[in-house]
Amino acid sequence: MTQHSAVIHDHKLRRAASIGDLRELARRRLPRMVFDYIDGAAGEEDTARRNQAAFQRVLLKPEVLIDVSTRSTATRLFGHDVSMPIVVGPTGLNGAAWEKGDLCLARAAAHANLPFVMSTAATVGMREMDAAAGRLRWFQLYMLKDRGLVREFLQQIASYRFNVLELTVDTAVGGRRNRDIRNGFTLPFRWTAANLFDSARHWRWSLQMARHGVPSLQVFADLLGSAARGSTISEVMQQQISASFTWNDIAWLREQWQGVLVLKGLVAPEHARLARKVGVDGAVVSNHGGRQLDGAGATIEALPAFKESATDALTVLIDSGIRTGVDIARALALGADGVQLGRATLYGLAAGGEAGVTRALEILGHELESTMALCGARTVTEMRGRCTMTDARHALFEAETA
Repeated sequence: MTQHSAVIHDHKLRRAASIGDLRELARRRLPRMVFDYIDGAAGEEDTARRNQAAFQRVLLKPEVLIDVSTRSTATRLFGHDVSMPIVVGPTGLNGAAWEKGDLCLARAAAHANLPFVMSTAATVGMREMDAAAGRLRWFQLYMLKDRGLVREFLQQIASYRFNVLELTVDTAVGGRRNRDIRNGFTLPFRWTAANLFDSARHWRWSLQMARHGVPSLQVFADLLGSAARGSTISEVMQQQISASFTWNDIAWLREQWQGVLVLKGLVAPEHARLARKVGVDGAVVSNHGGRQLDGAGATIEALPAFKESATDALTVLIDSGIRTGVDIARALALGADGVQLGRATLYGLAAGGEAGVTRALEILGHELESTMALCGARTVTEMRGRCTMTDARHALFEAETA
């Protein structure tokens, strides 16, 4: 496992032993409305809870009397060497968690030799990101109604040397997130008396916001100008993100983008078959961390059948519910080529900026490496198949390999 170059000075971060510890540090530092935006999910949050619980039903197979003195978490994703089977995934409004949060995530990923995915809902622009991101830079895109704008986006993405385009496909409409509704969370922030009082109690966060300003959707703002500035998140979504795009639009995008194309938000084996048909390169088995459709099954439950249908034609990643290196090992054992992180690195960001993200990646890397060793796996590839699901009825789909 590659050693991260960022130095962690904060003793609280150094003492954090798990992603759960970083979550608690983030909860203490952030006002409730911001923490709930990161931590919350759609509806009653059933899907979010199921995502995590389902990982615990995947039992790893311990192995003994195998020489694991030499082992490595390194692997390859889309032709690039990475230190771990981890992608720091796309998350929006990161500037609400920490000043220039997108840059913190990008720098920590670069130091760890891991891919970073810049979100369309980033709070810094591509020009600023260009100076911070490493060579493993991906960009997450929503399909916009105006194809001319999509073409402009693609030109910018290519000009700033993003080598993977990740299209989110599970946001035809925004999920109804009850915590955000109760807290009145919007961008720009809606300063109710309760929010003002709570922010004053979290004075370090408030001081940072006062010094650097309330974050805005900078990528949207740069591309769309005044149409995005001053709008709430929901307004931008409603105005620009298409609810009518289909597999035909994916085929069109494939023609427009010559680089690696990944679809984020697929779950069913049929999705894998259609993705292969239109010529995409990879897929993220994802339910948006439970932030879109509440009541959906867990992604780890969908993974085995999806991977079987995808065959080796697609690189398959998984997100939603990953909180430990053990979870990463479980995903690898069930066929994933890697995982994509959302909340796990956001908790680190909110707890301590770039150093917090670095600590999150250190924790996950150490947990993954020790888990692999105890399973008798010296490489990421050797983790394949070293598990069993406690109850096959929890698998969401039967494979469709035709």
